[in-house]
Amino acid sequence: MTTGLIPGEQPPDPRPTGELPQQRREPVGHGVMPVEYRSRSSVITARAAATFEPVGRSVASARAFVRDTLQGWGFGDIVDDAVVLTSELVTNAVVHAGTSADLLCLRGDDGVRIEVADRYPEREVPLQGAAVTMGSLDREGGRGLQLCAALASRWGVEYTPAHKTVWFQLDLPERPVGTRAAGPALPADLLPLADGRVRVAVLQIDRAGTITAWNEDAEELFGYPAEQVTGKPLTDLAAWPHTPGTGTGIAEALQLSRWEGSYGIRGAHGRVLPVYASHLRVRDTDGEPSTVCLLVRDHERAVLQTPLRSPASDGPGSSSEGQNTDPFEVFIGSPAPDDLDGLLQRTVERARDMLDGDAAFLLLATDDETELEVRASTGLPSARQRFARVPVEAGPGRYGSARMPAVHDDLTAVHGPVPLLNGTGMRSVVTVPLKVEGRLTGSLGVAAEAPGRYSNEEALRLQFAADRIALAVESARLGELERLRRGSLSFLVEASDLLAGTLDRDQTLALMAQMTVPTLATWCAVYTIADQSSEPYLSYVLHEDEELIDGIKSLLSKIPPPDPVPTPGARVWSAPGEVAHQAALRTSMRSLGLSGGPDHRVTPGIGPTLATASAVGGEIVVLPLVARNRVIGMITLGKPTDEHFRQEILELAEDLSRRAALALDNARLYSERTAISQSLQRSLLPPELPLVDGVEVEVIYRAAGEGNEVGGDFYDLFPISDGAYGFAIGDVCGTGPNAAAVTGLARHALRLLAREGLSGPAVLERLNSAILDEGARSRFLTLLYGELRPQEDGSAELKVVCAGHPLPLRLRQDGTVEPAAEPQPLLGVLEDLELYEQTVVLDPGDVLLCVTDGVTERREGSRMLGDDGLADVLTTCTGLTAGAVAARIMRAVERFASDAPSDDMAILAMRVPGLHTD
Repeated sequence: MTTGLIPGEQPPDPRPTGELPQQRREPVGHGVMPVEYRSRSSVITARAAATFEPVGRSVASARAFVRDTLQGWGFGDIVDDAVVLTSELVTNAVVHAGTSADLLCLRGDDGVRIEVADRYPEREVPLQGAAVTMGSLDREGGRGLQLCAALASRWGVEYTPAHKTVWFQLDLPERPVGTRAAGPALPADLLPLADGRVRVAVLQIDRAGTITAWNEDAEELFGYPAEQVTGKPLTDLAAWPHTPGTGTGIAEALQLSRWEGSYGIRGAHGRVLPVYASHLRVRDTDGEPSTVCLLVRDHERAVLQTPLRSPASDGPGSSSEGQNTDPFEVFIGSPAPDDLDGLLQRTVERARDMLDGDAAFLLLATDDETELEVRASTGLPSARQRFARVPVEAGPGRYGSARMPAVHDDLTAVHGPVPLLNGTGMRSVVTVPLKVEGRLTGSLGVAAEAPGRYSNEEALRLQFAADRIALAVESARLGELERLRRGSLSFLVEASDLLAGTLDRDQTLALMAQMTVPTLATWCAVYTIADQSSEPYLSYVLHEDEELIDGIKSLLSKIPPPDPVPTPGARVWSAPGEVAHQAALRTSMRSLGLSGGPDHRVTPGIGPTLATASAVGGEIVVLPLVARNRVIGMITLGKPTDEHFRQEILELAEDLSRRAALALDNARLYSERTAISQSLQRSLLPPELPLVDGVEVEVIYRAAGEGNEVGGDFYDLFPISDGAYGFAIGDVCGTGPNAAAVTGLARHALRLLAREGLSGPAVLERLNSAILDEGARSRFLTLLYGELRPQEDGSAELKVVCAGHPLPLRLRQDGTVEPAAEPQPLLGVLEDLELYEQTVVLDPGDVLLCVTDGVTERREGSRMLGDDGLADVLTTCTGLTAGAVAARIMRAVERFASDAPSDDMAILAMRVPGLHTD
């Protein structure tokens, strides 16, 4: 694409070298004079050219190219006509002719000439007689040239052997010298309303989307000083309507060469201020792009809004005498934008202008045709009305004129015929249905502040326009719905993965809220119900503005929670908004020194700020969390003041609530199981270890996994008789309830049998019989059991029996390590066991180390710590206390492998203190 300014020069001929222009053929329309051919203006002041490939998206690119070019030249009055004509001609070239399109814009003193050339000259414009109609608005073909005849000052067709060029000339309306745009003089009462001082905020946004400039009016409008917002992304402040899978985000809008429209800026007080914005993409002397944003209050949009195109006066070279081209009909004849919101907004603006109204609105019907949802409006408080729903047929809030055209001369004389306009000051309104193949798809209305403005004639004009646009609207709506469904599916898949990734209850609650804010709602609160007899409990609150969380939590905690109704679907909950509004009103009246207030009594102790009242002032819905046929909680979604949820968002929230409910219930069951397992595990271990005179004893126990399974490792140290202690460390095969049963049997049987005065072998033989008596519930058991007797000379005598357990290791003062027992058969396998005990004497400074197989079988790939590795670590523990020995062993085991341990580990260390060193 190339652009250039050529003052006073003739532009080069766009035809390829060697091609000679052929005789020009100029079509003649019905009732019109032959089109006059006039050469290009003698003074061409600028030109812009581009070539577009033969693909569908080229039409939109060509429209944008012409719009940006003419806006840059200051030809705003003729932009709309030029875009419409260019769209039709480029469509003919790239779609119907199937060739690339060469587009040339030439700026002259009196207007602009635009040429569209394709490479299919055989596709001629037929010569027609004066009485032949060129085409009708309902025909798919021939419309581009008909529009040229209707809108252009002059137009024509040129042929070469390889090209066909259609050109049109649009003249600028006559204006006083120096005037770029002008409107008629109006009485003061018809001028746009503005505040005493109009403030225009000027922001500059860099390539990365961060704020680089912020003027004084921006500080006054939004409350932020420049140093507080400079360097921050504009997305942190902008309240931009967002729906998963649809719409243009603010980041995309900032990349456009020019953008104009409404959104919101969240001020320092926490409330969203509706603004009307005009964005212009510029570049500095170094070529670095940035976006200049001008913002005013939304009700002052006339300050920035692009003025409406002045209708061109009829002239000799314009459309035929008596042929009136409706600008709305021209608009609907052009291809619809890709996004539904843009199409709807342009529709209501053109409808308002077509009937010279003060406001216009468009509602779309739900799939079952039972409700209408406000999707676009102009001249109305759009933030309050957007996505509001009204029923189609009779009932409270009836929208009676949905299926047939209707004219209301004075809305004050009839009670609520159009609830959408209540409190807006509109007096007269005309509404017409949008229908596709007999099915109601929406409703279009235009309203005025004066009564009696509309008649059946205006209704017919609006109905004709609605019939023309209905199919395009429905097509765009279905496209948006498909994108929304794909986005919703992706959202639910991601949500399911996140919810399935945790079994922690608190984390599940946090995920539920974080997935809904801000994608589905502005704020969210989750209530949980412990059991059927419990009241709902406020468990989690989240708002997209963290400073408002405490205020909302305080408000919700002091009003009754919503009823836990198991009926699926979202239901409206108005209590928070009503209470917050009344409380804020009373607070404001007290701050002004006024007494009294509304008769409605506010719950004592509630004092939300105005920011909190604004945060919960929009639509609030409650969805039940139902899992396993029981209501386990509720999720509450809210919007700020006067905002509503769209139906598709509520359906998506309902799908999410079902998944979240199951995840929350799974987390609850997991928590209960973990608590039971941990309680049972604690019951299988001694509550505390006794102090043994003359011997240091230290135990470290580490359960594997997440604590939801009862392990089979256990240890014990207990007194037998005066001066004698029994100790044991064992490992039951497996985990779970059966292993826990054998563990409990072993620990308690050891204590009972040892205190009966039985020897170590006898104790283990009887325990073996008891385990075998358990039958199918029995598990084999490895066990190291011994009796400890401190001696008067400072040593300690141990009698040990090692039944299939890892051998105990003895560390002497000189650093040597040796087994302290011999292996014998494990318990729970053989009926007849012949066990024997071995005596070990620990001298002062010696250590006896006993472990379970979770220590020796610690693995890292193909490597295993083993008995030799454990002995090597123990060798380094000479001179350490029992506690230090156990800690060093555990640290070495944990560092041996990077993965978490897969088996329980128990370490029992006993040390006889040295005579002189301890």
